[in-house]
Amino acid sequence: MTDVIWSRIHDPAEPMFALGAYVQGKLTGITHYLFHRTFWTAGDYCYLQDLFVAESARGLGIGAALIAAVENDARARGASRVHWLTREENAVARGLYDKLAERSGFIQYRKIF
Repeated sequence: MTDVIWSRIHDPAEPMFALGAYVQGKLTGITHYLFHRTFWTAGDYCYLQDLFVAESARGLGIGAALIAAVENDARARGASRVHWLTREENAVARGLYDKLAERSGFIQYRKIF
């Protein structure tokens, strides 16, 4: 799966992207995001699928900076929103997310194949 994802990220025809954050030359944070159509707006939605910051670099603003970079890219591409999911028990991340965005009130259901 790594090869598939890597090829998608580097394919200009794919709506999938990755960003990294570095502190003193060391990769300390990453995010993956993608664009998708919606029935509700003319602009695509941007789904921030993954956000990770190394434990040693948390509290430095890296997560917020990565979210801001995704938002900037989404706005530049004409998207109408950025959205993401997190686990209910992820209190640390939710503390950040509550400062940066509003909760949608939706509960996710899924069927995995």
